[in-house]
Amino acid sequence: MTRTIGYYVHHHGDGHRQRAIAIGHALGRGVTLLGTGLAGCSDGLPALDLPDDRLDASFAGLDRAERPASLHYAPVDHEGIRQRTARITQWIAQERPRLLVVDVSVEIAMLARLASVPTVYVRLSGKRLDEPHLDAFRGAAALLAPFDEALDDDAVPAWIRAKTFYAPAIVGVSVAAGSIEADVVLVVLGRGGGVSDGDRWASAARATPHRRWRVIGPCTVPAASPPNLELRGWVDDANALIARAGVVVGAAGDGVVSAVLANRRPFVCLPEARPFHEQASKAGRLAALGVAVVSQGWPRPSAWPDLLARAENTVSVWPARLAAPGGSGRVAQWLDTLDGDYSRARSHIA
Repeated sequence: MTRTIGYYVHHHGDGHRQRAIAIGHALGRGVTLLGTGLAGCSDGLPALDLPDDRLDASFAGLDRAERPASLHYAPVDHEGIRQRTARITQWIAQERPRLLVVDVSVEIAMLARLASVPTVYVRLSGKRLDEPHLDAFRGAAALLAPFDEALDDDAVPAWIRAKTFYAPAIVGVSVAAGSIEADVVLVVLGRGGGVSDGDRWASAARATPHRRWRVIGPCTVPAASPPNLELRGWVDDANALIARAGVVVGAAGDGVVSAVLANRRPFVCLPEARPFHEQASKAGRLAALGVAVVSQGWPRPSAWPDLLARAENTVSVWPARLAAPGGSGRVAQWLDTLDGDYSRARSHIA
């Protein structure tokens, strides 16, 4: 019987969990998710729910402690970390996984290597060239990037690119949209950015009265809402809404970008501040490739008509490779062939 593959899921935002579920179902067998808050949220996949490692609910990633240069987050005397470390190593000892995909944590990657488990480290966007990330990259059997190589940051060294399996469209599958609602501006808000200011979207809607604005995700209720603004909150059909939207507005997180690319929708990108310039880097590449209209600051209300019109003019020139279909299947096939010899495994799938 083939030994299991583990998939560590970071709990900040929801993109890590969505990727893990998509890849896990594509593997079809022999995968276990490991992470905090997975109980009842693994879409039927086996999961090990871990104690929380956060110092507070906001999880700013600050541990307020001296630490070795190869670590990012290592609070001292934290019972949750003690217990999650014990559970992970106990699971490794019992299951003897052939591989652990780490999405993402340099500390978990190091723990797995110390426990003699080869790792695949998920590379997110941005300039992740600090010592902890470089150590995680060096120690991994291979690296996985949930985007096309054309979206990688120019500063990423050649040795990291050579070790990376690029896999766009892991989560953002295309949807049979039916008719496009050309006048709908869909604002997509994720879990990682906090609660958005509804008054800002109300101002944008007032500036474009001939368009219907639809906001999905966490958003405050504006003091005065114009008739062309609809707040839907959390929805279960985000992909379908993206597929038929006239224009999509959102940040530069992997989830919304993947869905926009898969469904080839006009996109106004408002990158949010993230560690390692993650969203600014991806937004810059999207703009350079002509895939999105990017605003690095919050647009003035009077700027919205031009931003939306420019976005509508970009779709005809998109490089099709950015949303090659079947990303989760390609990753599953690659992981199944990965046996420690990365160059050989890559040649089988490329």
